[in-house]
Amino acid sequence: MSANLVITNVHVLKPDGKVEVANIFITGDRISKISNSTANADNCTIIDGRGKFAVPGFINAHTHASMTLLRSYADDMALMEWLNNHIWPIEAKMNRHDIRAGAELAAVEMIKSGTTTFMDMYGPYMEEVAQVVDKSGMRGVLCRGLIGIFNGDEKLATNVELFKDWNGKAGGRIKVMFGPHAVYTCPPDYLRKIADTAGSLGAEIHMHMNETLDEINGCVKDYGRRPFEVVAETGLLELGFLAAHCVHLSDNEIEIMRANNVRVAHNPGSNMKISSGISPVPKLLSKGITVGLGTDGAASNNNLDMLEEIRLAALLHKVDTFNPLEIPALEAVKMATEYGAAAVGISDIGRLEVGYKADITLFDMSGAEWQPVLNPVSLLVYSANSASADTVIVDGKILMQGRELKTLDEEKIIAEFNSRVKKLLAK
Repeated sequence: MSANLVITNVHVLKPDGKVEVANIFITGDRISKISNSTANADNCTIIDGRGKFAVPGFINAHTHASMTLLRSYADDMALMEWLNNHIWPIEAKMNRHDIRAGAELAAVEMIKSGTTTFMDMYGPYMEEVAQVVDKSGMRGVLCRGLIGIFNGDEKLATNVELFKDWNGKAGGRIKVMFGPHAVYTCPPDYLRKIADTAGSLGAEIHMHMNETLDEINGCVKDYGRRPFEVVAETGLLELGFLAAHCVHLSDNEIEIMRANNVRVAHNPGSNMKISSGISPVPKLLSKGITVGLGTDGAASNNNLDMLEEIRLAALLHKVDTFNPLEIPALEAVKMATEYGAAAVGISDIGRLEVGYKADITLFDMSGAEWQPVLNPVSLLVYSANSASADTVIVDGKILMQGRELKTLDEEKIIAEFNSRVKKLLAK
């Protein structure tokens, strides 16, 4: 099959970290050739890549998309005060139209900042988020946030329904996992029930783990063990497990993670803002544990800008360890691309390589902040901003070009979103 889309004369980030000017050929939904020649480009759609930097589309390994509704609603407070007194009460008032509007705005924000895949955990009406994934052309890994201390069986049933209705749908762009919220909202017996149910369907698990010291202390008080030690006895870790945050970890817990191939979604911006602490990412990486990057929700970050998370990851661990060699620029980019793909359990995204899905973001390097163009990887991490994201491609389809969205009506979405927020706050 001949190529149907060619990106010409573009700076390409190769998997080994080298950057070369080449042409990327896309056939169907995959990269079919990366070459210095434009032979066989006849009758193809051409994207002029001159002055652009092609990187794998960013993978947001942990977020709550519809939390865009609560951006700036409650800030500058500790996690449990934030959740108990502000976030959970207003979330209880949300309907499916709110969830849809919040997810649509999130999709606009993510595409415009270069994100092609997102891992989403939220409450009811996750089918609305699935429909947004389908419409937008993005790739989504979705799960129902499961809280076992109140109507746990009902929530679990909705996750089963989400899996049966949407896993593998939207041309294969949707993957469904199961989402126990955290140890402090899901007792061990409920976690075992989730493990049995998810295991019977062949589904993986996404869960908040070891985010705050209060969580650790509460778990030790209630169960006499730390969170990963509790979860390890429920069967969840055997299913494929993506753990969000992982800030406060004992050596024994890290060994449990390593032995069970637990993957991590590191959320530096959210962890800093809520003052949860600093995840020991360099140590995790040294143990061979996969670490991707996530933004968390827009209520605790407060944006969905993965380039910002890349920069924070590159800087935070240098200052934490007093070592300028920790998390160099290329490693930070890989955390948002190649490692992120492994984190969400998708094997054929996250690299610009023949045979991989054509999930690609082009950054415009013409801005002042990109000059001089000596090292595009370094410039992307330490200098650029997400407004440089010019073109976004998923599955070989153009979602944005020249900063213009092709699948979503940004103006209409923003108007509907603000109307829903106004009604929500009036309830």
